[in-house]
Amino acid sequence: MVQDSTSRPIVIAHRGASGYLPEHTLAGYFLAIQQGADYIEPDLVMTRDGVLVARHENAIAILNDDGRIKEATTDVADRAEFAARKTTRSIDGATITSWFTEDFTLAELKTLRCRERLPALRAANARFDGQFEIPTFGEILNMVAAANVARARDASAQGRPAPNPIGIYPETKHSSYFRGIGLPMEDALVAALHQHGYSGRDAPIFIQSFEVANLKALREQTQLPLIQLMDAIGAPWDFTAGHDPRSYADMTTPAGLAEIATYADGIGVNKSMMIPRNADGSLGAPTTLIKDARQAGLKVHGWTFRAENHFLPTDFRNGPDPAMHGKLKEEISAFLAHGMDGLFADQSDIGVAARNAVVNAS
Repeated sequence: MVQDSTSRPIVIAHRGASGYLPEHTLAGYFLAIQQGADYIEPDLVMTRDGVLVARHENAIAILNDDGRIKEATTDVADRAEFAARKTTRSIDGATITSWFTEDFTLAELKTLRCRERLPALRAANARFDGQFEIPTFGEILNMVAAANVARARDASAQGRPAPNPIGIYPETKHSSYFRGIGLPMEDALVAALHQHGYSGRDAPIFIQSFEVANLKALREQTQLPLIQLMDAIGAPWDFTAGHDPRSYADMTTPAGLAEIATYADGIGVNKSMMIPRNADGSLGAPTTLIKDARQAGLKVHGWTFRAENHFLPTDFRNGPDPAMHGKLKEEISAFLAHGMDGLFADQSDIGVAARNAVVNAS
């Protein structure tokens, strides 16, 4: 089985090689594959004409209350022809002023260009602003297929065994919201995957969601592996909207994990749920989550591992500059030693090096 529990931990390229290139670009996904990532991770949202595209959020340039850009993954705020598309909406309980993918056709989105989402921390990435289009899910699947063909061909030419295929790890973003506006994404997602040959529990794919109902619905449609995402705080939006009092914390109890195991193959968790931080920001003592999940028959993938000091525990930082790279390899190693089955990393090369060092030492 591709994701067998006895196999080495997997490295998931979080939104591509997002530590080196603007996230959710074909170039970023390609670089992550070159760096040795086992899976690439596109976040999926919908266009007005029902096409799945890769963006961190459906909000593609979020404004502060004063009208200045708070966060942007495209240049839409600079495009006068789309000025009237700016609007304020409630997305999963949050009021957001932005431009939203569901107000654009694919053809219109293709005229936009991607931008670095974290320019203050990743100034080098911002030099690529304006160079890349928003990719469709179909384009991503085609790129992965081509990469897998090339890898198999090269291995054959060199007399080596065929490598494991590069996998894909798509996330359905705001599933209830999109279904509520008449743009359900699950049918389109499953159709695209089946068309590209992904089928069965052994396929090199995980479909992930922070919501629950859509994963249960997906289980009725496909046997492809599913991952229940969970954060350290809050609750699935479909629980909140449906007045279900359960939180993510409730879902991490043995009973909650047993329920997840009825429809999903694993959990994707905020890394602090596995090893929280102490009051001083240093890495603390592990919880029992990994052990409890294993007892329920679930894999455990942790997010998100990033090299910048800003994101690291204090004991793995390198100086005071929040943008400087710290000791990410050491942080990842601590989590892998605790038994994590996979990790989402912005710097795939460091994730691969850390994973390989742990595997080779065992």
